[in-house]
Amino acid sequence: MSLVDRLRTQKLLSTTLILFTLSVGILIGTLLNTGVKAKDQAAPGAKPLVVPSPVQVQNAFAQLAKQLEPSVVHISTTYEAKPQQQSRLRGRRQPEEEEGADPFGRFFGFGSPFDMPRQRRGAATGSGVIIDPNGYIITNNHVVDKADRIQVTLFNETAKRDAKLIGTDPATDLAVIKIDSKDALPAAKIGNSDAIQVGDWAVAIGSPFGLQATVTAGIISAKERDLGGREYQFQRFLQTDAAINPGNSGGPLLNINGEVIGINTAIASGTGGYQGIGFAMPINTAAKIYNSIIKSGKVTRGAIGVEFRDSAPELLAVYGAKEGVFVDKVTPGMPADKAGIREADVIVSLNGKPVRNGQDLVSRISDMEVGAQIQITVLREQKPKEFKVTVGDRTAVVDAGMRPERSEESEKGEATPARFGMSLQNLTQARKDAMAFHEKGGVQITDIQPGSFADDIGLLPNDVVLSINRRPVESVEDVRKIQSGLKSGDPVAFRVMRPNGSIRGGRTEWTSLFLAGTLRDAQ
Repeated sequence: MSLVDRLRTQKLLSTTLILFTLSVGILIGTLLNTGVKAKDQAAPGAKPLVVPSPVQVQNAFAQLAKQLEPSVVHISTTYEAKPQQQSRLRGRRQPEEEEGADPFGRFFGFGSPFDMPRQRRGAATGSGVIIDPNGYIITNNHVVDKADRIQVTLFNETAKRDAKLIGTDPATDLAVIKIDSKDALPAAKIGNSDAIQVGDWAVAIGSPFGLQATVTAGIISAKERDLGGREYQFQRFLQTDAAINPGNSGGPLLNINGEVIGINTAIASGTGGYQGIGFAMPINTAAKIYNSIIKSGKVTRGAIGVEFRDSAPELLAVYGAKEGVFVDKVTPGMPADKAGIREADVIVSLNGKPVRNGQDLVSRISDMEVGAQIQITVLREQKPKEFKVTVGDRTAVVDAGMRPERSEESEKGEATPARFGMSLQNLTQARKDAMAFHEKGGVQITDIQPGSFADDIGLLPNDVVLSINRRPVESVEDVRKIQSGLKSGDPVAFRVMRPNGSIRGGRTEWTSLFLAGTLRDAQ
């Protein structure tokens, strides 16, 4: 081996030795360092978290939104603004904030408050759902009410399409409009709202505050929700906590299967915004209205011409019924009157099926065709009696009826206290003539004790008591005899005549009422 080769070999060995030495040092240093850190770790034994690789999570709500968003439209309308509406549009107060406003505020979306006064036009916005591929859309009546122009914006479009109003039904706050399209439009699938249960998932889609295709989720909080008042007589809502705000009006409420189960209609709010309670018209009701509108352009309801109020169990018990509708008044010349039904009858069945209450009676008769023959069973003098009644047009029947009003107090005169919590006086024939009162017997109420039994059931000063528990009353002494045979817990029913505030031919008109309750301890 030459000298050069030996030097090369020696250099290679030296280099290898140096690298080996460095490697061993690094290894020892690493072990020492790791040991110190483990010893000083804040949570000994804890394992570090490992973030997984990003994977798209499948979500039922996301799929539902993608499926239904194309069927939900944004609706904008313009109309001639009234002076009061113009002042609101100027922006100081929204309608929901006006003093005395109904807390169940309707949804209104307003355009720019700075443009409206100059144009002398009003604007409103809302939502709707395509229900037929040919362009038919369900929305709320208050969204399109009195509109001069209705325009619809489809999902993922910016251009507005003019829409035609097909028909409305103010009683349920529903309307049907139509847009033209060369292609079939994506129609939503209809569900059955009767199948919905409290606690089921609910999804609302609409354009709150003009934000198109907004999706919110919640549950069904209640069914058959009655908001009270004549305005909501034909409206029994699904209640939901899915967030609903101004602009959602007319949009769909969906179940977890993506089926329309309701049309968003109202909110309970002190501010006009979402506070956790929204109401949707059940789709089963909306479908009936829709079918009637596309058939005739309007909605016709049946009626028979009886007036009633929520029947107290005590009143029904006195007249021999456990449930049913106690007839306060029969409208002269209307179907019930022609058939022979009278006041103080208790309607207990319709076409062989029991009638639970007044709303049940109204709902069933209003769904019947005008001219249809129905069989009504009543209890009269606690005995069943049947009548065949021809259903009339509700509009004509209601117009023919008279609604009683409360009268102002007149001179009370001398009165005798009675245990029901009211003061009474006998009626002479001269006083009856002066009052234009022509019923037989009766005593007049001159005063009502606040918080008494009489006050609780709604008796008023100037009412004339004709009977108590079906026993005629002709004097104050008759009232004493009747009440002496009653004890706490007994049902008591009054028949009274009340001046209704109308004067015909210079004479006061009277309305018959039936009021009842459970007698409390001696007044």
